[in-house]
Amino acid sequence: MSTTITYLFDPLCGWCYGAAPTVQYLGNRDRIRLELAPTGLFSGHGARAMDASFAAYAWSNDERIERLTGQRFTESYRAQVLDKPGSRFDSTAATLALTAVTLTSPEHELATLNCLQEARYVHALDTSHLHVTEQVLRDTGLNAAADRLIAPDVALLTANLERLQKARALMQIFGAQGVPAMVVTGERGSRLLRGDALYGSIDTLLDDIATA
Repeated sequence: MSTTITYLFDPLCGWCYGAAPTVQYLGNRDRIRLELAPTGLFSGHGARAMDASFAAYAWSNDERIERLTGQRFTESYRAQVLDKPGSRFDSTAATLALTAVTLTSPEHELATLNCLQEARYVHALDTSHLHVTEQVLRDTGLNAAADRLIAPDVALLTANLERLQKARALMQIFGAQGVPAMVVTGERGSRLLRGDALYGSIDTLLDDIATA
């Protein structure tokens, strides 16, 4: 029997970016079905304007993530995204882009998440902006998804809302306090694995998954 892992995340979550190599590994494992479940944590009411205080807090957090995981956060990202006057911290565009990919090329969703994360944290592209996120999709050959992103129809908006509602319901049901987190479903039922499980030993993580 295969195991389903529902990955709760937000595309602007630095800790989710830190977990990206492990999530990619899980996505390529036989007998594991990985489902991406964006929570919209940093969209809607969770979005905010960037200011000097929040930028400093975010960079301090990013430095911790880099030390722990080895994932790169570049000085260009710090200067051109975090410290850019008038910028916003808003995952709406990136989340909608991922939903557009699920409707047009679902097999590319995990790779697209990785591209969006690297676009921000490595290449200093502000993926809070719709047209920046659109260009990331086009650069990866996902033109159908990009077309839907810049002219969202009812089907896309409905699908996006349903994904967010499902992810938030799972967080409430299993008591997830934040992202990243995973709901692991196997023959014994479902349980929550907190995000810290994604930063340690792969063997330990696989053992934890196997006991679900």
